[in-house]
Amino acid sequence: MTNPVSNVPAPAEEHALAESRFARLITRSGYALKVRRVEPFDKPALKELFTHVTAEDMRNRFLSPLKQPSDDVIDDMVLVDHAHKEDYLAFTADEKTLIASAVVADDTAGTSAEVAIAMHRDFKNHGIGWTLLDYVAEQSRRRGITSLRSIESRTNQAVIKLESEMGFKVSAYPGDASLVMLVFDLTKKATQEA
Repeated sequence: MTNPVSNVPAPAEEHALAESRFARLITRSGYALKVRRVEPFDKPALKELFTHVTAEDMRNRFLSPLKQPSDDVIDDMVLVDHAHKEDYLAFTADEKTLIASAVVADDTAGTSAEVAIAMHRDFKNHGIGWTLLDYVAEQSRRRGITSLRSIESRTNQAVIKLESEMGFKVSAYPGDASLVMLVFDLTKKATQEA
C-alpha cells in the first residue's frame, strides 16, 4: 500500500516491486543467482554484506584500509539516482543472502562509467564476479555507455586477471604507480560472449 501523504510505497510493496525486477543469472560453474537494482530498504543488507567481505577485498574495493564502510558510504551506495549511478545487488537464488554489490557511476559526459564490486567471502570462486561484471557491462552498454573502467591495486592480481580475460585493457594509473586502470570497450563484444 502506498503512503497517501508521501506517495512512497510501503515496505512490503517495495519488496514486491524489487522482487519483480530480478534478473536470474547462472554462472559458468552453474551457480544460480538473482540480480536487481538497489532500493532504499537494502541498507541493512548492504551493511551486513560488508561484515562478510575480507579485509583484503575491503582494501581493494575502497582503495584504502577501511575496516567497514560508514553509514554515509552505505547511503551513497543505496541512494543512487538510477540514471547516472547504479548499484546492482546479487543475491542467492532463494533471495535470502546478499552476496555481491556492483556500483557503476557514469562520468559527466555519460559515455564512460567506473565499476567497483564487493563480494561476500563465502561465495567467491563460483564465477559470480565474472557473471555480475558481465551483466553490469551489458546493462551499461544498453544505457549508451561506451567504456567501463575499473581502478585496481596492482596487488589485486585475481581481479586484474578476471577483467583482462573479459576484455578489459590494462594501463598504468596516472599519478599512482600502485594502481592500474582497466578499461573495457563496450562498443565491442567481450571475447567470451556468444
